[in-house]
Amino acid sequence: MKKSFKVDKVSIGIRFDRWIRNNIGKVPQSLIEKDLRKGNIKLNKKKTKSSTKLKLNDEITFFDLNYKLDLSKKKRKFIPSGEIIKESEEQIIDNNENFVVINKQSGISVQGGTKSKKNLIDIFTNSKIFKNQKPYPVHRLDKATSGVLIIAKNRETAKLLTSLFRIRKIHKTYLAISNGEIEKNDGELNHDLIRYEGKKKVLENAKTFFKILDKNLNCSLIQLKPITGRKHQIRKQLYYIGHCVLGDDKYHNTIYKRNINNELMLHSHQIRFMINKKKYSYKALLPEHFKKMLKIKRLKFSNF
Repeated sequence: MKKSFKVDKVSIGIRFDRWIRNNIGKVPQSLIEKDLRKGNIKLNKKKTKSSTKLKLNDEITFFDLNYKLDLSKKKRKFIPSGEIIKESEEQIIDNNENFVVINKQSGISVQGGTKSKKNLIDIFTNSKIFKNQKPYPVHRLDKATSGVLIIAKNRETAKLLTSLFRIRKIHKTYLAISNGEIEKNDGELNHDLIRYEGKKKVLENAKTFFKILDKNLNCSLIQLKPITGRKHQIRKQLYYIGHCVLGDDKYHNTIYKRNINNELMLHSHQIRFMINKKKYSYKALLPEHFKKMLKIKRLKFSNF
């Protein structure tokens, strides 16, 4: 059996293995890795890694596989209600001819997946903001992370912004509330983070500059400026130094487990970049759950 697919606009930039799970089903990572090695799954007629980021019109071909491939079932798309669309439109910080900037709410994914149907791309696909256009994701925030997010309106802008992210010409600033009092008031977090491609362990260097804005014996308010863009970078690095982000149910220290909140206290506060010598700078107001936690923990932040 041979079946081929073309990568559409919505799938630009996602990992090859994630595309397989999103479109084919809950396939174990080990089987994906095995079939990629054997050439049972190819990208543009060539063997490739599971971590490869997809591009528009890439050709994905499936040959004889070791698991059941049900291609008759189409992926169910999230169909947003008018109320959800309006609620998301109200989060827009800027809307110009090439992109929109929104203050993403915590609890919503940028793109749909096997574990999350509600997502911003499907919402804005149905919004009048993108009439006769398609939303292009150019970067991501974790589902639980709030704050500044850019969505392009056309392919050219998407490619440009994606390249600026890749060469680190887009500068992001995050705010986090972490458990415990961080001793140093500023510095650099530098770690080799671990991730897995199947059973293979991969080390990726991660760098983040930090500055303590306020702190006490129980917690710290931190400003963070990531230099690299690793998955869950800030959450992992704060966990590594023993000061996990409040509300993080994945990367947390045992002694703080009982203090886990329902909301992740990580907010993408500001983003800055330049296009054709024009400077762009956007800030996202803190969400209510973040401001409430600042008061509970008696931390001060003047720039609400």
